[in-house]
Amino acid sequence: MTKKQELLQIAQNKVREGGYNNFSFRELAKDVGIKSASVHYHFPTKADLGAELAKQYTDDFMSALGEPKAHIASGKNPLSIYTEQFRHALYQDKKMCLCGLLGAESDVLPELVRTEIKRFFNKNLAWLEQAYLSINADDALVAKQQAINSISLLEGAMMISIAIEDNSVFENAAEHLLR
Repeated sequence: MTKKQELLQIAQNKVREGGYNNFSFRELAKDVGIKSASVHYHFPTKADLGAELAKQYTDDFMSALGEPKAHIASGKNPLSIYTEQFRHALYQDKKMCLCGLLGAESDVLPELVRTEIKRFFNKNLAWLEQAYLSINADDALVAKQQAINSISLLEGAMMISIAIEDNSVFENAAEHLLR
């Protein structure tokens, strides 16, 4: 793992534990074992780092999803695959979705970071719309609304599950989504 990758990983953990303001370059440098100036070499500003975090998270998330039509062709429900991404974050990582967390803070974030958060949600909405059109929706407006409802339900259920330390909230929401 390169120093840049290590910085991104540590920063992602810190953001997912406490938000965008939960770290400083000095703390990251200490955790990685480099000088603060070296962090600035990779990321001139905190906004650059935050934007790269959201971009990388989005790319990894979308890559893990694959294509809805391919899932359907192999007999899988794409919504199950989608839900599993959130379940993994909740159970394995024991953290919120990075872009969901940042999205809640977006009114105080730098434009670079907000742009990448929008990218995450736009890509997710497009993926879900495609999934719904492939599964059951004949109407693009219906598929769009189903996509909005789905991501809202999962992000919200994840947040509540973490807040009250009860993953059954998430599981009930996921079950409702998959009906």
